Amino acid sequence: MFYDYAVIVGYFLLVIGIGFTFKKMAAKSTSDYFRGGGRMLWWMVGSTAFMAQFSAWTFTGAAGKAFTDGFAVSLVFFANTFAYFCGWAFFAHRFRQMRVDTPTEGIKRRFGSQNELFFSCALIVFSFLNAGIWLNALGVFTSAVFEADINVTIIVTGLAVLFISVLSGAWGVVASDFVQTLVVAVVSIACAIVALVMVGGPVELVDNFPSGFVMGPDMNYGLLLVGTFVFFLAKQMITIMNLNDSFRFLNAKDTDNARKASLLAMVLMGIGSIIWFIPPWASAILYPDAAVAYAELGNKAADAVYLVFARNAMPIGTVGLLLAALFAASMSSMDSALNKNSGIFIRSIYQPILAKRNKAVTDEHLLKMGKILSFISGLLVIVMALFFKSLKELSLFDLMMSFSVMIQVPILIPLIFGLFIKKTPTWAPWVTVALGLFVSWFVMNILTPDVFARFIGIAEFTPREATDMNLILTIGAHLVITAGFFCLTSVFYKEENDQYKQQTDEFFKDLETPVIADDEQDDYDRQQRNKLGSMVMYMGTGIVFMALIPNPWWGRLIFVCCALIIFITGMLLKKSAKPLHALA
Repeated sequence: MFYDYAVIVGYFLLVIGIGFTFKKMAAKSTSDYFRGGGRMLWWMVGSTAFMAQFSAWTFTGAAGKAFTDGFAVSLVFFANTFAYFCGWAFFAHRFRQMRVDTPTEGIKRRFGSQNELFFSCALIVFSFLNAGIWLNALGVFTSAVFEADINVTIIVTGLAVLFISVLSGAWGVVASDFVQTLVVAVVSIACAIVALVMVGGPVELVDNFPSGFVMGPDMNYGLLLVGTFVFFLAKQMITIMNLNDSFRFLNAKDTDNARKASLLAMVLMGIGSIIWFIPPWASAILYPDAAVAYAELGNKAADAVYLVFARNAMPIGTVGLLLAALFAASMSSMDSALNKNSGIFIRSIYQPILAKRNKAVTDEHLLKMGKILSFISGLLVIVMALFFKSLKELSLFDLMMSFSVMIQVPILIPLIFGLFIKKTPTWAPWVTVALGLFVSWFVMNILTPDVFARFIGIAEFTPREATDMNLILTIGAHLVITAGFFCLTSVFYKEENDQYKQQTDEFFKDLETPVIADDEQDDYDRQQRNKLGSMVMYMGTGIVFMALIPNPWWGRLIFVCCALIIFITGMLLKKSAKPLHALA
């Protein structure tokens, strides 16, 4: 365990270094703090868009689902890939072209100030809950590794994330996301290669999976699996490409970089949809009783399967590197939430209140308040994670899916359909959300899978089938009833009563007007490449020392290869940061 501790300590020192490195770039204005002034390069924005959809839940809850059910879990991530493809084709550059600093300012431009306030409050609460689930997932895994108290684990990790977010704002968040993407990539690929070698290759992996690789256990209807995937496509489109989640692309320096960022996220997500789950799939063959080792986690025992694989199959030190990847994933999700929440509160709640009281306020004051709010937000997220820790009767996968479908989708439906349905009355968004929450309650309590099974003449669903059927019913109901209602509100739209008509027209005009970077951008580009190049090279240097850990030759070779990939990436970034005349 000494080597694992050393790796984690080294990783945290690197992350803290990133925070200090980008501190000055975030200290100029609130725009710099909340979205990097809209000056970030596509590979930075793309990595943060990817990591924002990636958390420790991927290595815990989703990995546990892969261990028990096989291929089905990849459907969620293929749906993410599809959503980012649509981002490249339609959404990403339009989000950047809103010309705002926070997502709720975009909501204000589209729906007016009343809806800005409503969604600001709703989205802040939602972000706290979501980030709490992510931090809880990390706590479950980490406490199992070190046999430590999960409460202490959650608190320590949460405070580390809090430090980065408060210190360097969006610049630190996005920069750390890029470095964390590299960590996740090298760990995932290394584990996947070893897993395939141990089971004899991909064909053996599929053929020998215990309960049927494609269908998995307790699944009697292939059509149900297909239906789940189709509705996942709709769900992930709603939850990724909406005005709230536009924050992923507000950082991009121009229109083209926003599109490229979504394309990069699509490629990373598409490859990862398979790579991430090869170790859990292999573990179902190699270590069928893996969950027994962590029976104290209750129904979440299978969520520690990645740890079982790393401890039994990978060289010494990999567990520490895997934990670094988990910290990376959770920190990415959390720090994005903290930074976004701070921006939403300052720009859409705090500043309007001061304006109504005719109080003059400087940007320096707002920046200071933003940092204070980030700190408070971090503490609240830790509290939420401690609460979710007590829900041991739910697996992390079911907890995430239930929360997302029941609460997240109703809130976000107006924020994506509002990009297509232009003429809606002012009350349409918040009434749609209220209706959507009722629809979620109705499906949960009235139109249950058991009721639907009797309606179509089936005796009963298995627990797994019931979970998937509940997801289909809920998403289907929201698409038909909730989204249908929002679209139909255009019938009640009256232009003469629309006090925001001019503002809305300007919003849609800007959506189609490209953003072009100014003359100062070159200096920002060089700073990004230079600073990140240095940090990536430091990380590569640190990983090469892991080859000194007493391991078999192939284990040492894995660490050398990972270090070389990372170090060369950093070196290329440093080289690209030099002015053209210096390269001549």
